[in-house]
This record gives sequence, C-alpha cells and structure tokens, in this order.
Amino acid sequence: MQVKRFNVNAFGVNCYVVYHQGESVVVDPGGPSEAVLAFLAEEGLKTVAIINTHGHADHIAGNAWFAEKTNAPLMIHEADAAYLSDPNLHLGPQIRLDVPDSKADRFLADGDVIEVGGGELTVLHTPGHSAGGISLSGPGFVLTGDTLFKGSVGRWDFPQSDELALQRSLLSLSQLPPETVVYPGHGARTTIGDELRHNPFLNSLKGVE
Repeated sequence: MQVKRFNVNAFGVNCYVVYHQGESVVVDPGGPSEAVLAFLAEEGLKTVAIINTHGHADHIAGNAWFAEKTNAPLMIHEADAAYLSDPNLHLGPQIRLDVPDSKADRFLADGDVIEVGGGELTVLHTPGHSAGGISLSGPGFVLTGDTLFKGSVGRWDFPQSDELALQRSLLSLSQLPPETVVYPGHGARTTIGDELRHNPFLNSLKGVE
C-alpha cells in the first residue's frame, strides 16, 4: 500500500490518499482539493471510502465536496459522528472555517478492517483529542490523526477531549513496531521508534494503564 500526502487548507492539515491495486481511501479531507482529484484520476484510482480520523473542522470541511465528487461512503467513529453537523463540536466558527454538513455512511470501531485493493487498513480507536479519534494501521505504517505528531501530541483542552484517554491511546500506539512510519494529521512524518526516543509525551507514559 502507498500513502500520498496533500495539504488542503490553511491549517496545515495532512489529507492522505492511501492506495493499492487501483483502489484508494481519502483520509481527512480538510477542504475541497482539485489536486487530490487530479491525482486519483492520474493513477486511475477508485475511491472506496472517505475517512475522518476525528471530527474537528479542519479535518472534515471537505467531506461533502469529496463525497459528491467520488460517490464514496463517509466513515467516522460513532463517538464523533455528531461533529459532522454541529459547529459547537467541530469548532468551525471558532477558526473561521466553513464546514458544510455531512453525514456518516458507516460508523467505525476499534478492530474494523477497511479493504483497499486487496490490502487492509485496521481501525485503532485512539481517543483523547476527541472521544471518537481513530488511527489507521496499514502494513508498516499508521495514520494517527491528531493523536500523535512528530515531537508532540494532540491537544486535550477541547470539548470532549480527555487527557488520560489520550495518554492511554499514546501508550497503545507506542506498542507498534519501532520501524512503523507515522503519518500524522499535521506536520512531518516520523516513526514510532523516533517518537519513543525523542517525544517527551511518550517518554512520560510510565505508569499509565
């Protein structure tokens, strides 16, 4: 499976196309993007799903646009489903980002498998930044949304955030093989091993259960 990163809004969100054998999923479309559509067309990819790692505005603002362009089903964890149409939850007005309402076609849960061209992405429920935060684990890589960044972690001061839940999610991610490539919701990619060595938030997880 291959991963292609795009920046789709002014907030530095990483929108990813994960693709394999003619199929793709679009992860965290933070806004409309002709560049993403052009890539899908150039590679001859059929989009089988649009996936939100969580429901904050900067990650969902392009949902409706991409759903219309690709006819792909929209997927999110049920705990974040209300964010898709509730400005008080997705926080679009606070950051002055227009977020057209969208609706989930499928709720994702921990352990669910999404097939992409014969390959598989496994859903990991990684709450904390939001109650329904997920990561997507593929062969040798993981998309972590706003749970884990290079050198940092997601904020836990938003509505429905939970610091202890975030710590537990980070502990779970830290158990992945150290060579696992991390594709975060913002910023540069990294590896689990590098974060275990250099990320102070992972270094402080001793005692978390």
